[in-house]
Amino acid sequence: MRPVAGGLRKAMLRLTISVNKQLALSFDQLIERKGYRNRSEAFRDLLRKALQQEARVAAGVRRCVACVSYVYDHRQRQLAMRLADLRQQSGSVTISSTHAPIDDNASMETLILRGEIDAVTQLADAIVAETGVRHGHLNLVPIDLEVHAAN
Repeated sequence: MRPVAGGLRKAMLRLTISVNKQLALSFDQLIERKGYRNRSEAFRDLLRKALQQEARVAAGVRRCVACVSYVYDHRQRQLAMRLADLRQQSGSVTISSTHAPIDDNASMETLILRGEIDAVTQLADAIVAETGVRHGHLNLVPIDLEVHAAN
């Protein structure tokens, strides 16, 4: 770091990347929705998140807590039953669920999950892949549950 007027300044390196036009437009839309001031800020944030995830994996963290939220068409034949079966087949991974009707055709469910990362990810992927599930998102937080239980 070099001293500058008003304090220390972090040295910045310039990276140049090439992307196709559609990816660039999508990235710009993300930047606008998230309120970033420029592409560099958005890219740095995405890079930090990816590196944090890799560090957790490298550290051997295998357990997590997570939230999977999804919107589905409750008119879809037997979908609610298939989703319930998936949750039951996953054992004790699901620790809580919330259901909310969105409109005449759609409902939203949010599940709070806990367990092995692979089991949690498999359940979330299976739910989102079900016919009639329109949108789904998994927010997974790798965590060493034993360390936190001891504190």
